[in-house]
Amino acid sequence: MAADAGAAIAEDMVAGERPDRGDGARLSLGALPDDLQERLRAMEHTTDRSPHLLLEAVMSVGGGLELSQVLRRIVEVAVVLVDAEYGALGVIGEDTRISQFLTVGIPPAQAEAIGHFPEGHGILGELIRHPTPLRLTELADHPASYGFPPGHPPMHSFLGVPIRVGDEVFGNLYLTEKRGGRPFDAADETVLATLAVAAGVAIEHARLYDEVRYRGQWLEANSEIVAGLLPGPGENDVLEMILGHAVRILAADLGALALPVDDDHVSVALAVGVEAEAHRGLVLPLDGSFVGTALRTGRPLTSLDVEHDPRITAGPPRWSGLGPAIAVPMITGDRVRGALLLARIRGRDPFTEPETTPLLTFAGQGALAMEMADQRRAAEQLALLKDHERIARDLHDLAIQRLFATGMTLQSALRFVDHPEAGERLLRAVDDLDETIKIIRSTIFGLRAHESARVSHGLRARAVGAVERAARALGFAPSLRMEGLLDTEVPAEIAEQVLAVLDEALSNTTRHAHAGAAAVSLVLHDRTLTVTVQDDGVGIPADGRRSGLRNLAARAEGLGGAMAVETPVGGGARLVWQVPMPAG
Repeated sequence: MAADAGAAIAEDMVAGERPDRGDGARLSLGALPDDLQERLRAMEHTTDRSPHLLLEAVMSVGGGLELSQVLRRIVEVAVVLVDAEYGALGVIGEDTRISQFLTVGIPPAQAEAIGHFPEGHGILGELIRHPTPLRLTELADHPASYGFPPGHPPMHSFLGVPIRVGDEVFGNLYLTEKRGGRPFDAADETVLATLAVAAGVAIEHARLYDEVRYRGQWLEANSEIVAGLLPGPGENDVLEMILGHAVRILAADLGALALPVDDDHVSVALAVGVEAEAHRGLVLPLDGSFVGTALRTGRPLTSLDVEHDPRITAGPPRWSGLGPAIAVPMITGDRVRGALLLARIRGRDPFTEPETTPLLTFAGQGALAMEMADQRRAAEQLALLKDHERIARDLHDLAIQRLFATGMTLQSALRFVDHPEAGERLLRAVDDLDETIKIIRSTIFGLRAHESARVSHGLRARAVGAVERAARALGFAPSLRMEGLLDTEVPAEIAEQVLAVLDEALSNTTRHAHAGAAAVSLVLHDRTLTVTVQDDGVGIPADGRRSGLRNLAARAEGLGGAMAVETPVGGGARLVWQVPMPAG
């Protein structure tokens, strides 16, 4: 806490005022829980501190509604009450490590230089392991002490007390360096322990408030999603709506939505916020990626420092500056349809239970949207097949029979025609009718066989397979990024050409580039498909063979597109193959 903030809090308490209660508000012990009242009354006889001053501090702590405000106020008030230079509040996470660390007295620049907040080792961990008040004249003399990180201010005297919410130890208050070089005394310990009881009550109230507030926001968002599902909008529209609500409600700096490509890979279909471009369209393995792990296990996954999370071992670097993160699976029935990722920049508060508890249910709305989209597509496909069948039946039963009957009539009329040229014309007409019948029968067969002739996997999955095949020869896995409706908007004949381009380009990289890294992207935007293959190798020599590149260029030109070979700024080669999508 800065000195001016501490002075303001001290003035508030000495003057008997609470700005957030309004002028003229009267404070009384009767407004507090019984055990806290007893502690305050006992202070008149056991310490030389004014119980009125502590009462003001207690009421000041309980003045906030949001949990983040309450936690900050607790540590600020604690520093003032025991006249400490530095204070901190460490929130204990599920793994008994510190999940949130709020400091007072250390300037932001110095905190940045110190680095990541402590996880709960040393003296701080001692209080976690043994949640009872701890008072030390010299920190370095305790057996659990092992020094401070570089840039940390020197600290000697220490006072720590646990904060309990019900039967649970929520966290610990840590105070160091009592002003004037004095040690903390028993009276300081009593005051801080009393404040810790009040803090527990305030935290419980703030938790309830946050829970109610977030529940209302999630219910409102759910209602909007359900209302959006009823008219049958596009799947992407609903998914964008879901991602937008999650980012807004949880005040996330990055939001992403990932969908499975095949049994082993996931693709980031949507991304918004900071560094969104580094995530959007990226194809990652399920093992070793943050969203992939949540999708594979079907359980929420959290991280306090996603940039340095050791569980993330796959994909290019893309978490710079980000800290707290959570990924939740999108589940409908027993099927995991995708995963929702939210992250905040480093230094911001981690995601709390009241915030994220409804997130799993909310993510299920995304899975429901995808399920309904699948059902609509299946219904539309069934209707189309029925229409094809009806057309085929009508052509067979009506058109072919009539044409056949007309042909028979013309043939029977030949015996009444004496003119040779007229007879020849009638025979040509009969032959034309026979040819027309063959064409119609071929069309009928095409209508009935159209759906069964479709490939079993879409372009996305087949592109993943092409890159995986190349990885075995290259000795490393190229990164793969895919954007757009590649499976539904790219016709089969163009998809086949794309796969041939990938095989040829990656084969060239394997044989000639001597590369250590490669990147592949397939982007469908504004009815144009762009395939890019880039490596960091030796580039394409001016006198090298170019028959393969000419073939790729010919493929693009045959589809109305073009191909270019470029030299990136850092060296290597970049192949850009671009074709338009056919109209209609």
